[in-house]
Formats: sequence, C-alpha cells, structure tokens
Amino acid sequence: MSGQLKEVRNRIKSVTSTQQITKAMKMVSAAKLRRAQDAIIQMRPYTQKLQEMLSNIVSNTSAEGGMPLADERPAERVLMIPITSDRGLCGGYNTYVIKMTREIIKTKYANQSAKGNVTILPIGKKGYEYFLRNSYKVVDDYWNIFSDLSFDNVRNAAQYAQQAFLDKQYDRVELVYSQFKNAATQVFVAEPYLPIPKTPKATGSKKSVDFIFEPSMGVLLQELMPKILNTQVFKAVLDANASEHGARMTAMDKASENANELLKSLKISYNRARQAAITTELTEIVSGAAALQG
Repeated sequence: MSGQLKEVRNRIKSVTSTQQITKAMKMVSAAKLRRAQDAIIQMRPYTQKLQEMLSNIVSNTSAEGGMPLADERPAERVLMIPITSDRGLCGGYNTYVIKMTREIIKTKYANQSAKGNVTILPIGKKGYEYFLRNSYKVVDDYWNIFSDLSFDNVRNAAQYAQQAFLDKQYDRVELVYSQFKNAATQVFVAEPYLPIPKTPKATGSKKSVDFIFEPSMGVLLQELMPKILNTQVFKAVLDANASEHGARMTAMDKASENANELLKSLKISYNRARQAAITTELTEIVSGAAALQG
C-alpha cells in the first residue's frame, strides 16, 4: 500500500510541475501574441489596399506584355509556399497548413507529380522538416526566416519566387498560411501569388476603369509591382506569426485545464489509498489487541 501511495504522490508532483510549465508557456505566448497582433493589425489594411490596387490595374489594362508578373501560363510547374512555425506545442496549427498544402497538390494539381513538377518553398522549420522527410522537391534557403523575422529576410524569399516566375522556372506560385482572427481562431487559406490575380468583374458590368498614370504605366509598375508583392508575402508571414502564438496560447491554456482535472482525479485516488492504508493499520492493531486478550 505504501508503494501505491508513493507512486500517486510522484504522479501528482509530475503533473504539478508540468502544469507550471504550461502556465508559463501560456504567459510567454500571450506576451508575444500582443506584439504580433499589433504588427499584423497595422499591416493588413495597407497591404490589402495595395493588392486591390494592383489587381485592378492588371484587370483593367490591356498591356499584359509590359507586366510579365501577370502573365498567365499553363500551370506545368508550380511553387507552393507553406508558412509553418519553427516550434511545436501549438495544437494542430502546423498540421493544418501541411495538410492543406498536400490537398491542393493532390486536387488542384493532380496532373503534376508532387515530387517533380511541384516544388515547395517552406517558411518555418516544421514545414521544412516534413516536406524534406517526405521526399518533396524543396527550396531550402528560406525556411529559417522566423529566427530573425524582418522585412529584408522575407523580401529575399519573395524576390526568389518573382525571379523564378520571370525565368519560367514556375508557372504558378501559391501561398498557404493561416490568417489571424483572434487568439482562439485562425483561418487557413491558400492565396494565389503569381501570376498576379485579376479582380473578377461583376456580372453584366461592361465598364472598365481608366487609369491615368504619372509617370508612365511602365515606369510606375516596374517600381511598385515588386514592392507590393514583397509586402504581400510579409503580411502572410506576420499573419502566420500571430496565428502561431495564438494557437500556442490556446493549446497551453487547454493543457493547464487538463492538468487541473488530472490533479483532482489523482488527489482523490491518493486520499482513497491513504484512507485504505489507515483502515488496514487500525484493523491490524485491533486484531492484535484482541488476540493478546484472548
């Protein structure tokens, strides 16, 4: 019986220690989430307006020849950019991003070979390790961006994708990441990156927007288009960063609650075992005393 009591005490001590760790990790994630949330909230309206402006220009101008990044081609070679985290313990966050990437390859690009004509440019250690382990064709130069998250490092990955598209190494580029809504909610999306998507025209609408460019359209687009595309990737990375901290904070909060429930159960088991041990000892004492009297 004493061995059973010792085992339960050790389990209670272990769960209490684990609960302290999960609470500390929740507090750290909450602090990081606040900074990441502020960054994406400030960035999102600016980026969305730039993307809308670029899509409108591409949709309402007939000079596609002067916009090679908007050149539509048959999707024979595809580059996927899944954005995961460097660390785990954030629930199903990384799993959902990887699963969505695989589903897109399997359904949308079913005529491509997942390990041939579809290439993965992972951002984040978890995605890099998974796709490398499963023998996908991987660009392994930009997976560690989160170790030093800055616009310059993200821009390098974006410029690689743009130059590879211009060189016709890839005919289509897509981003797969998680949009941050709040600490408990993330929306996993696949977003077309290249060629620049056009704004769908309203049904029955024959009007087209006539833009006046100053300086010329060629000069303006040559300057603005790469900057807007770089900003789009940076926004996706900031979204993913905030989503990661939100998912980890929620996961650690749930783990702390589960530890509480487990502690309650263990304490009940410990008290029952202790009471059984006391009852057994009392019975032995009473039986010994009766035997001596007899």
